[in-house]
Amino acid sequence: MRPLDFLPSIKLKLGVAIVAAVVVTGVVVGFGDQLGLSPLLTGLVAAALALALVQVLAHGMTYPLRQMVAAARAMARGDYDRHVVATSRDEVGELARAFNTMAAELAEVDRVRRDLVANASHELRTPIGALRAKLENLVDGIEEASPDALAELLGQVERLGDTVEQLLDLAKLESGAVPLASADVQAADLLDRLAGDWTPRLGAKRLRLEVRVDPRDLAMFADEARLRQALDNLVANAVRHSPGGGEVRVHAYADHGKVWLTVSDDGPGIPPSEAERVFERFYRSDRARASGGGGSGLGLAIARWVVELHGGTICVDQTASNGCRMVVELPR
Repeated sequence: MRPLDFLPSIKLKLGVAIVAAVVVTGVVVGFGDQLGLSPLLTGLVAAALALALVQVLAHGMTYPLRQMVAAARAMARGDYDRHVVATSRDEVGELARAFNTMAAELAEVDRVRRDLVANASHELRTPIGALRAKLENLVDGIEEASPDALAELLGQVERLGDTVEQLLDLAKLESGAVPLASADVQAADLLDRLAGDWTPRLGAKRLRLEVRVDPRDLAMFADEARLRQALDNLVANAVRHSPGGGEVRVHAYADHGKVWLTVSDDGPGIPPSEAERVFERFYRSDRARASGGGGSGLGLAIARWVVELHGGTICVDQTASNGCRMVVELPR
């Protein structure tokens, strides 16, 4: 605790410092007169004591500013762990607390940036490594350029392209560089087109896709392309984790002035401890990693950003008895 920290205003502190200097000067001058000292000597002693008192008080008032200068220089070098002691109640104290908040946010942004670089490098390295190994085998004559080998190469290229495209989409969404082209959207038409695109791709796992809209004329104000992108990612996630012969259910309905979109599957579900983390970039649950069926970990992050751009929310329904149920709430 520094002197004058209890005062709520820097102007009040300056006034107190001035009054204290005047009082000290007056006391010293009066004491010097009583002792019969030279006025010049008394004046010099009074000025020295007043300056010393003002220096002590000013040092306490400006100490947070000096700390902020040192912390800003450290941040310029990449050190975001420096904080300012913010015990005063005046404007400098408010500035110090705002500075600490900014430092914490910058540290989090830097952590996310480092995680993004590391995770993106890992996700891109996997298909690139597979492509390189396959191409080396073809060049060295170890393997023939059969249709199966070329199809495997194409699959790795498509995986690489999908990851890069998702990274670009996520970067644009986070920067706010993607304005929404909102218009009235018929939920039935949107989900019917979604089902039409996905149904032919479910044959390998013998999955069924059920679409339901209540009421049938349900409409919402949204960017159809972006909302379709979010639903595509949710359905892709459900299909990826559904067992063979299972069912993926997409349901749209209105309730309490909101539009609700749900995507359910019969897979292993998401543990409560991971219900929030699954929406982080590149995060994949332990079950997905163990099964080897996890995607890039970007689909749900993109879905969350799209939903939040529409002023809505997305979460994992923890009351689902089996499988996973993603719930999207949008303003109608």
